[in-house]
Amino acid sequence: MRFIIRTIAAAAALWVAIQLVPGIEVSTSPNSAKYWGVLLIVALIFGIVNAIVKPIVKALGCAIIVLTLGLFLLVINAAMLLLTSWISTQLDIPFHVDNFYPAAFWGAIIISVVSWLLGLFIPDGD
Repeated sequence: MRFIIRTIAAAAALWVAIQLVPGIEVSTSPNSAKYWGVLLIVALIFGIVNAIVKPIVKALGCAIIVLTLGLFLLVINAAMLLLTSWISTQLDIPFHVDNFYPAAFWGAIIISVVSWLLGLFIPDGD
């Protein structure tokens, strides 16, 4: 159940990023059920990318992360959003991020902040 709630929270964070950042878009009608289904699928893809690829990239870039006092994590998050966009394109899912800066960079920041805020309200199960 917690997985479903977190996926919905990630979809909501993606929706906020789509509304605020030009260059991140879902090319279906925003008033359709398909639009929200696309957001849920993209949230799943983004979660899988963050669970599998991100730890590997963080381990390889550990020295750069330390040297930049963690600011390089913003670049890694933006790269994960671009990778999600690429995977979505390969799967014919109508989600697209135009470029690294400003779309992926600011979109990743917005998604992180909104996910964190929504995570405050999701019980941990402890």
